[in-house]
Amino acid sequence: MISSQTFQLDEKGQHRLVLVPSPEALAAWGAREIVRLAQEAIAQRGLFHWVLSGGNTPQALYQRLAELPNESIPWSQVHVWWGDERNVPLTDEQSNYRMAWQVLLGRIPLPQANIHRIRTELGAKEAASEYAAELQATVPAWASTLPRLDLILLGMGEDGHTASLFPYTSGLTERQQLVIANPVPQLQTTRITMTLPLINAAAHVMFLVSGASKAETLWKVLFGPRMPLELPAQEVQPVSGTLTWLVDAPAATAILSELSKRFGTTL
Repeated sequence: MISSQTFQLDEKGQHRLVLVPSPEALAAWGAREIVRLAQEAIAQRGLFHWVLSGGNTPQALYQRLAELPNESIPWSQVHVWWGDERNVPLTDEQSNYRMAWQVLLGRIPLPQANIHRIRTELGAKEAASEYAAELQATVPAWASTLPRLDLILLGMGEDGHTASLFPYTSGLTERQQLVIANPVPQLQTTRITMTLPLINAAAHVMFLVSGASKAETLWKVLFGPRMPLELPAQEVQPVSGTLTWLVDAPAATAILSELSKRFGTTL
């Protein structure tokens, strides 16, 4: 695979898979797409509500965005949110906020009032409740009965989790609340996370999947049997938005034969 290739995974053209040759290409393609979606949302509605992902994969993408000329995105019209957060102080090395601030947010002219962090110092349950209220008060519910975020970035773990919706955790069945404190017994902790109804109400959702360790799980999520409690990422299906899987070559090794069979393409 020399350049990026795009595959439409549904008949309506709302679900696509983009394969890129390397982690560097993933960061470059993702950054271009974020710029495009931000400019489009701001032109249409005057604001861009963007949800960041934690973990290692998005860091190179954030770095690229931080290095763009400031006029590439009208940052004063961007609001930044988090899809999930570890229940740690914001200065902790595990904090998703801390990573985003160091790599991106502290390097761009984004108004402080537009940075909506999860206040973990309140405790997980209260922080989740406050964040849900802030979302409802700030994000418009255009084309949806729920706050409709313009773009949600997600990662996928080797166990199929996304955001902090881990396999067999109670948060997977939550259908009323927008943000919850989700106990994760396998990690002996509680995480704060957006729920599936809120994620699936978004205008655009983009998974970033990098590395060979994700390859088998990616095949299961995309082409295996439906096992949403075991593979939470399968439950991300925007109701009236688009879903993009942005995948680098190492993470794609297990799905290449399936793509060749379905699309008649030599990869």
